[in-house]
Amino acid sequence: MKTLHFGAGNIGRGFIGKLLADASHQVTFADVNETLIDQLNHRQEYKVHVVGTDQKLDVVRNVAAVSSAGHEVIARIITADLVTTAVGPNILDKIASTLAKGLQARFDAGNLTPLNVIACENMVRGTSHLKQEVLKYLPVAYHATLESCVGFVDSAVDRIVPPAAANDDPLEVTVESFSEWIVDQTQFKGDLPQVAGMEPTDNLMAFVERKLFTLNTGHIVTAYLGKLRGYQTVREAIEDPVIRSKVRRAMEESGAVLVRRYGFDPRLHAAYIEKILTRFANPYLVDEIDRVGRQPLRKLAAGDRLVKPLLGTLEYGLPNDHLQEGIAAALHYRNADDPQAVELQTLLTDLGPAQALARVTGLDADSEIVAAIVARYHNLQ
Repeated sequence: MKTLHFGAGNIGRGFIGKLLADASHQVTFADVNETLIDQLNHRQEYKVHVVGTDQKLDVVRNVAAVSSAGHEVIARIITADLVTTAVGPNILDKIASTLAKGLQARFDAGNLTPLNVIACENMVRGTSHLKQEVLKYLPVAYHATLESCVGFVDSAVDRIVPPAAANDDPLEVTVESFSEWIVDQTQFKGDLPQVAGMEPTDNLMAFVERKLFTLNTGHIVTAYLGKLRGYQTVREAIEDPVIRSKVRRAMEESGAVLVRRYGFDPRLHAAYIEKILTRFANPYLVDEIDRVGRQPLRKLAAGDRLVKPLLGTLEYGLPNDHLQEGIAAALHYRNADDPQAVELQTLLTDLGPAQALARVTGLDADSEIVAAIVARYHNLQ
């Protein structure tokens, strides 16, 4: 199969691109980084360090790359069997116009064979969002053809891929051994691609929220509590027994929502939480707190990893003390190199914590839950 993958960064190369190449797909990366494109085309391979209880070195071969801003990417869309992305939620909208141009050219060329698009982002129903953006750029005359020929497949992805350490090989990437890529099998057009590590399901939202409420919630609470204690990496923070206990409790609170909402087995979910904590402590992964904690405005949004599980606890009348503390710690996040962190601190100064929290999260500024979080915010100072 011919796959076009938008995003040749660490996640694109170390996670999705690797799984597809391992499944004998002809993978072409699309990116804006011309240096990276040249290196991939020159070598047509790169190294991936897979680290867990053991370490191994894999080599991903037979890959190519094109500029996502050039004409060649359109030609690739015309002939592709699968399009995937790992560009980040903020960039997803920016590739919609390119994808629309490519689909229009594909239809004009008479290629009406099934094509599936999968956005592999830390974003709930990211592919459905991408589809709506594509439709804005695609002329209405092509909409019916798109509906009949193109599947926009939502997915849930989970693999920790920290920034590459400085070395002589800019293509080399390190990833943890654990990975999870779950796709909504009801949204495919034509046959499902056979890719080891890609798991189809007809109940995607259960797994989307399991990942969001566990990996993402635990990761961000670790980062914000670790930042307050002066740690630099996730591993340093999670090895602090006080932080580890608080993170576990926050994930147990969000997990109770999942058990009520989706009927997950409580014992299996407790084991999943312990697995996540072990992954955070992986000695081979240097995952910086400022990488995990960046963009606090997005991560404090109503549909994201802190407030969404909190709302679930309110819905079911469940405990939420440690989720509250995670949100309070988020309000203390400072990073002069992150525009969202700077904006958050400006909002807190200008509006005060209750109004700022309401602005960012959508919670009622006069509610008991906001008052409780604000009290924790002051106690953390």
